[in-house]
Amino acid sequence: MPDGHVSEARLHKKFDRRKQLKADEIRKLDAYFKRTFQNPSLQVKARPRKDDSCELYVGDEFLGIVFKDEEDGDYNFSMAILEVDLD
Repeated sequence: MPDGHVSEARLHKKFDRRKQLKADEIRKLDAYFKRTFQNPSLQVKARPRKDDSCELYVGDEFLGIVFKDEEDGDYNFSMAILEVDLD
C-alpha cells in the first residue's frame, strides 16, 4: 500500500469506535463540564443529525464537539479556535 494511504478496513475500524451517545451520557457530560469549569452556563446538547457525538455551548456560543471512544471508554473534546478570534 502506498505511503499516506489508509486501508478501507483500518478506516472503518477507526470510525466504528464511535458509538451512539445515550441521553444519560449527555447529562453526565453536561454535569462534568459545569462542575469542572465552575460555569453553570455551559450546556451539552445532542447534535441534530449525528448521534455519535454531542456539542458543548457556553450560552448560545458553540464551543466544540465531544466524541466517545468505545474502545478506550473515554470522551474526547475537540475545539477549533479561529485565528481571527485570537485578536
